[in-house]
Amino acid sequence: MKILLILITLLMSQNLWARSYVIFSLAQDLSMGLENEVIRKNFYVNMGKGQGVKKDSVLDVFRIISVQNPYDNKKRVNYKVKIGELKVLHSSDEASIATVSEMEKEDVPVFELQQFMVGDHVAINVD
Repeated sequence: MKILLILITLLMSQNLWARSYVIFSLAQDLSMGLENEVIRKNFYVNMGKGQGVKKDSVLDVFRIISVQNPYDNKKRVNYKVKIGELKVLHSSDEASIATVSEMEKEDVPVFELQQFMVGDHVAINVD
């Protein structure tokens, strides 16, 4: 009986375990090669109403930078660096569509790609 109770508790608490929220896809306008052309981008994230995200919510975007330290037994060091913010355009139960709200320009490390990309982590901005 105790084992069954423990098993049920573990299965029901699965939603309480930490989950990584990321940009899982993006879509953008095709460039027409025009002068002063603005290319719009949509970012799809796996956070939605179930996580408290609604239209006009602001999401912080972080990039995980992983570097190997050759002087400390080749230990890998991970840095979580804020690179900007997304503004939610549409939210469903478990996913949202967002667009760029702000990109960090100053006081950020050099990245391979200076734009948001698939795999970047997101979190609800609480400021």
